[in-house]
Amino acid sequence: MIRVLVVDDDVRVARNHQELVESLPGFSVVGVAHTAAAALTQIHGHRPDLVLLDLHLPDASGISVMRALRASVAGPAPQQTDFLMITAVRDIAQVRSALHGGAVHYLLKPFPLSALRDQLERYAVARRQMDAFGEATQQDVDRLFGLLRPPAARSLPKGLTSATVDLVAGVLRDASEEVSASEVAERAGVSRVTARRYLEHLCADGRAELRMRYGSAGRPEHLYRWVA
Repeated sequence: MIRVLVVDDDVRVARNHQELVESLPGFSVVGVAHTAAAALTQIHGHRPDLVLLDLHLPDASGISVMRALRASVAGPAPQQTDFLMITAVRDIAQVRSALHGGAVHYLLKPFPLSALRDQLERYAVARRQMDAFGEATQQDVDRLFGLLRPPAARSLPKGLTSATVDLVAGVLRDASEEVSASEVAERAGVSRVTARRYLEHLCADGRAELRMRYGSAGRPEHLYRWVA
């Protein structure tokens, strides 16, 4: 379970982010804070894995929260907390400070909640992969950093659209068990060929997994499940 602290001075925004996090399998919200002081208190008290951190807080900046925590983690068992910056601050100096402070990503308001959900799912995949590694190859490292910090203008493979990616991902996410491309196609209202292309894309992106089920005769059945 990935434990998340939500920090935002806007109560409504914080509530929206809290509800989104709680709707994702494998995530739990351990607290909500609206000031820098409260954020630091809850970070030390709850020891979250991830903080959704607004930069514009009434008593101090989100950057100061990051710096204060990093300065206090000396010792044999330092607190391991990641930060996902969520802010309307577009000043490049602030972006640079966030990256230097160790932020895994920087989301600019306003954004659709699907963008936050996507980043959280990528973070979950990256954590699972890191937990599975004994030693990392360069390919492993490239994949992890690609998951945590995907290019902002990342283009989809030719012929794929973001709307259909979200549609197929939603069907797979809501499935209670492994499903075939035909089942995804029926639930999404697209052709089997289309469903298969999008499922392959989600597998390549690390958010879905393919399992081959072999029967007594004929081709093996392709089954997909959501892993993000």
